[in-house]
Amino acid sequence: MRPTSIAAPAASVPAEFHVPFPLMVLGFCLLWSSAFSVAKLAIADCPPLLLLTIRFLLAGVVVLAAAAVFRVPLRLDRRNLLLFAALGVANQAAYLGISYVGLRTIPSGLSALMISANPVLVAVLAVVFLRERVTWRKIAGLALGVGGVAFVVEGRLVGGVDPAGIALTLIALVSLVVGTILFKRFAPRDGFWVGNGVQSIAAGLATLPFAFAFESVGDIVPTWSLIASIAYLALFVSVFAFFLWFQMLSVSGATAASSYHFLMPPLGLLFGWLLLGEHVAVTDLLGIIPVALGIYLVTRPT
Repeated sequence: MRPTSIAAPAASVPAEFHVPFPLMVLGFCLLWSSAFSVAKLAIADCPPLLLLTIRFLLAGVVVLAAAAVFRVPLRLDRRNLLLFAALGVANQAAYLGISYVGLRTIPSGLSALMISANPVLVAVLAVVFLRERVTWRKIAGLALGVGGVAFVVEGRLVGGVDPAGIALTLIALVSLVVGTILFKRFAPRDGFWVGNGVQSIAAGLATLPFAFAFESVGDIVPTWSLIASIAYLALFVSVFAFFLWFQMLSVSGATAASSYHFLMPPLGLLFGWLLLGEHVAVTDLLGIIPVALGIYLVTRPT
């Protein structure tokens, strides 16, 4: 299925959004993986649910304002409106809200490893709900991806780990997988750009009551680091990364698109080194080899 939008009568994505698939993948992976380290910086000065509420609502306002400026019709039929809102709750509010809370008590490497199991769960559910075909090549690729990711983070799991943090991250992972299957099963017919804004607004409204119920605005420390982190997470990750993700899902199978999540742990470690000064071992770099081979096997055309 080709990506569509309501910006033109022909129901095609506006010219400025036609991006070659390799650039889509590169942009998505860099933005998505960098969010782990940037979030670590942000939650040092702001409780996670309040942070996400601000991020989601800011992203939604920016997207819808940009749509109005560029005269993209701000209308969706009832089906797509409800679908985009559900995607916002599953892929943003539940996934990020729960994973951010879990991230406070478990290592970021472990969080990245668990979330990167996304392709395996998506592959299993895609067979049941999307009737996607699973070949031995795909199975081998998924196994290589899991093995490479496990190899990368193996040395980072030494020591006690909070069981509650693990449970929360697993729930977040399931939410992301459900959102992926939901998108492919009930693929929106148009309005991807405006729909992204609807997702963010829905996610912000869903997170808002939990943020005020369990966190205090007085715990926010207004620093330049926090302001920069919120701006990056809202504008680059919530707006552009999610837009690229749904475009990738639109032009490829759920299993193939999700396989790129295997790149998140090694890239997350790289950004941890760049932004937080975290140590990167040689084994971290070696683990990228089976990951890259696994992605090639999963995404190679039959």
